[in-house]
Amino acid sequence: MFKKVSLLLLVFVFSLTLEANKISKEECTKDNFIFAGGECIEYRAYKGESNDRIVVIVHGTWDEGTNTLGRYAPFAETMNMNTDLTTIAVALPGYSGSSTNNFTSLAHKGVKNLAAKKEYVLFLGKLIKALKEKYNAEEVTYIGHSAGAMMGATLMGLNPDLVQNIALAGGRYDIHKDEKGDLISLVDVIDDVNKEAKFLFIYGTKDEISKPEVTTSFYKIAQEKGLNAKLVKVEGAGHIDLDMTDASIEAITEMLEEE
Repeated sequence: MFKKVSLLLLVFVFSLTLEANKISKEECTKDNFIFAGGECIEYRAYKGESNDRIVVIVHGTWDEGTNTLGRYAPFAETMNMNTDLTTIAVALPGYSGSSTNNFTSLAHKGVKNLAAKKEYVLFLGKLIKALKEKYNAEEVTYIGHSAGAMMGATLMGLNPDLVQNIALAGGRYDIHKDEKGDLISLVDVIDDVNKEAKFLFIYGTKDEISKPEVTTSFYKIAQEKGLNAKLVKVEGAGHIDLDMTDASIEAITEMLEEE
């Protein structure tokens, strides 16, 4: 009897936890939250001199429920200080205080390759658009790490006019080399990319998750397709925090200063 009650209590508490992550548009009114694509997304913004140009930072796959803003808000502040541009770190659904109305976290039991699903990438586009409109920005620079890089790269083909500059750290750009199914990545939409957009392909020489050849080989394809792309090698860097390395920050800052 005690075990049965305990089990029911556990199910009830778990249900409350799930419900706590279901946040309607009407409820999404707190500071540092924005409703976009059916999700209430938590973010941290560091304002620059003007909002004409914004920088949006998108994380990759972490364990479900991870407070990604605890890691990425300081990075956003660093980029803000380096560039004096309004810089925004977002927490994707299932991370920090963001909702799970339509999507789980990227790392969720029974869910695989969510970042390579077209509907998820389109959601990301709606989030970027909402932030662009909120700040009345004319130009968006996207910084993505790992799954965030893969999604951002795909978005450049699905919505070619949304983002003007993109830094991709430790991403994957041809998902079909490793996975099967109804998936999408940059290789599928590369012919639709705005050729005036600036790309930075960043890789770490000791990255065991997105190995160097993943980026270097795709960079050659990007060149052949006429993308405005640069390759950034970070000596001795692994996968974690590749986007936050000094070499990455310097390359991104230089890209923004070329305006």
